[in-house]
Parts: sequence; structure tokens; C-alpha cells
Amino acid sequence: MGHYLVDNPAPEDVAALPGLTLLEFGVDWCPHCQGAQPLLAQFLSAHPGLRHLALEDGKGKRLGRVFRVKLWPSFILLRDGVELARAARPQDAAELEALLAP
Repeated sequence: MGHYLVDNPAPEDVAALPGLTLLEFGVDWCPHCQGAQPLLAQFLSAHPGLRHLALEDGKGKRLGRVFRVKLWPSFILLRDGVELARAARPQDAAELEALLAP
């Protein structure tokens, strides 16, 4: 089984998620996605209460279109289903930390 959830939730289900949620869009074969995993692991370990959904994107994946994903990996931070911030292809942990900046 890969890192990314193949069967994505419906947009309305994502919009109903309470609190903070980090959406990660990508695919298992993507070298940029693979390269971001150590940064993501560091970020998630520093924020254990943060819900994380790794979602497979690509042709026919509606959720990625709803969030206008153009590059992999894309990280989108939501609060109560509303987008607060996003980062695409982060190069360092600071780019992910900036998602949580006020």
C-alpha cells in the first residue's frame, strides 16, 4: 500500500472536518513527493495534534481540482474545512512551518 489514499473523500466531507487539517496531494511515483517525505515527517512530529490526509491526485481526482492543485506535492492547511495556507514542493521545513504562521 502506498503513502497516498487512492479513494479521496468527497469535497463536502473535507469541508466538514473540524479543527486543523493538512491535506497533502501527490502520487507515490513522484520524485518531488518522495523527496518531501522527510520534511513532512519532521513537521508532523512537531505538531502531533495536526490531522494529516495524504491524497492521491491526478486525472479523475475531483478533490485536487476543487483545491486547484497544480504541482506535487501540494500541502494545504485547513481550519474547519476552510483553506488557510498552502505550499507546493517545499524545499525546507520552514516552508511547512510557515503554513501555521498567523
